[in-house]
Amino acid sequence: MRVEIWTDIACPWCYVGRAGFDRGLAAFAHRDEVEVVHRSYELNPEAEQGTISIIDAVAAQYGRTRDQQIAREEQAAAMARSVGLGYRIGGRVFGNTFDVHRLLHFAKTHGRQKELMDLAFQVNFADERSVYDRETQVAMAVKAGLDEAAVREVLDNPRAFAQEVRADERLASELGVSGVPFFVLNRRYGVSGGQSADMFTQALEQAWADRLVA
Repeated sequence: MRVEIWTDIACPWCYVGRAGFDRGLAAFAHRDEVEVVHRSYELNPEAEQGTISIIDAVAAQYGRTRDQQIAREEQAAAMARSVGLGYRIGGRVFGNTFDVHRLLHFAKTHGRQKELMDLAFQVNFADERSVYDRETQVAMAVKAGLDEAAVREVLDNPRAFAQEVRADERLASELGVSGVPFFVLNRRYGVSGGQSADMFTQALEQAWADRLVA
């Protein structure tokens, strides 16, 4: 059985949702027979390199006051902490995640995609360091087990793994995915948002039971 997960490392609900999915998968009896495919999704593809506070940028994007956006951040932080994730408020910046997605596809070719994704989420939300900084990207990738020279070569070539990112985004559009996190089970069931571990286990059980139904 295959589960495809569209996420953006700038998305707090993706950070929480992946943790819920991992717990739900761990409780699923047939977890060893589940192939998990991580797919790219850019929440803000037109954004430039991160310099503006995420609170101010997202408040302006959705027409909220700064206090309203801080309240949303506090809600996300509470959810993250409830599943054992670190989450700091106030230091993140708004930016374009395309290069991180390219690196994630590169990491996939070396079997290190999940490790890099975990680190990217941690850096962005728990450490509040800029994932848009080139040297931070290199450091994350090396810590995930990738060769530094190869990582720099990918980052220096804007076409490297760009097609793979765009292919994921086109597929998301074809499937009607309009927000993340979004989980697609066997191309038959969709689960949206940062759901509970129990919800993910139930969805996996349903997809497993129905996997041979035409």
